[in-house]
Amino acid sequence: MTLIRCKFTFLFAMCAGVLAAADVNFNGRWDLLLTNPNADKAWWLEVSGAGTSELKGRFIGFPGGDLNAINELKIVSDELQFSFENTAGRREYRAKWVNGQLQGQMTGPGGPVPFVGYRAPVIRDRDDAAWLKSEAIQLFNGKDLAGWTGFGNANDLGWTVADGVLKSAGKARNLVSTKRFWNFELHVEYKVAEHSNSGIGLRGRYEVQILDDFGNPAQSHGNGALYSRLTPVVNASKKAGEWQTMDVRLVGRDVSVTLNGKSLIAKQKIEGLTAIAIDPYEGLPGVIELQGDHGAVEFRSIVLTPLFRPTAQ
Repeated sequence: MTLIRCKFTFLFAMCAGVLAAADVNFNGRWDLLLTNPNADKAWWLEVSGAGTSELKGRFIGFPGGDLNAINELKIVSDELQFSFENTAGRREYRAKWVNGQLQGQMTGPGGPVPFVGYRAPVIRDRDDAAWLKSEAIQLFNGKDLAGWTGFGNANDLGWTVADGVLKSAGKARNLVSTKRFWNFELHVEYKVAEHSNSGIGLRGRYEVQILDDFGNPAQSHGNGALYSRLTPVVNASKKAGEWQTMDVRLVGRDVSVTLNGKSLIAKQKIEGLTAIAIDPYEGLPGVIELQGDHGAVEFRSIVLTPLFRPTAQ
């Protein structure tokens, strides 16, 4: 009897070891591509402690745009499982590790939504003194939407151009540049309406928030923040209805943001996608995105200066 018990314990331990070894494949940061027709979002997932008793996770996607800790997270029969619940209902997420990728699906309100997860790439570019400026590019010509597109009917994007100003009255489709960029400096002059907000998507992945928050404490959803990820050191916002100037520098994952002449974020590292993301391929050049679906906003200058590293002679 003792021998049988020992064999059972040994086999159980062996099986548990194999399962734990398989579970560790879920660890890491994942960029999630939604594969349903007409998908216009990308999600982000981080898993740590898989294969141990310290399983943890963070997620950006449904049910909202925040960086959410996953409170209900488990691995059952080689399947990663988690869920979120809000007033709209409960959403269930399931994913399996298959040949180095995640194959999964979200069910519940807004679903089903199938997705594929790719490991977030290592990006080696750093914001050091070696980067030089190329010729500046006027992304907005002050006349029309040349160089921009959006999701849906191009004739019904909800944006207008008049007197050299690009305007969204709110509930417009997000605008997307037709060209893609890697490392760059971006100069934007904008005006946000009272109680309104917008955002600028860097490479179509990382949102710098635009918000009417004059006089409020700096916070991770405030004007000039890297939305839900990086908090400005100070609130430098002007009052709603006043023109403001924002300068953003992005090299690899290193981002700097200056608002109205004050440094808000200085060479801080971006961990991953934010809620504005439409493109999960973090290792490739991406678009500039203007958020128009939240509230009234105006732009009068959008200038991008590509950065390059000189090649050795």
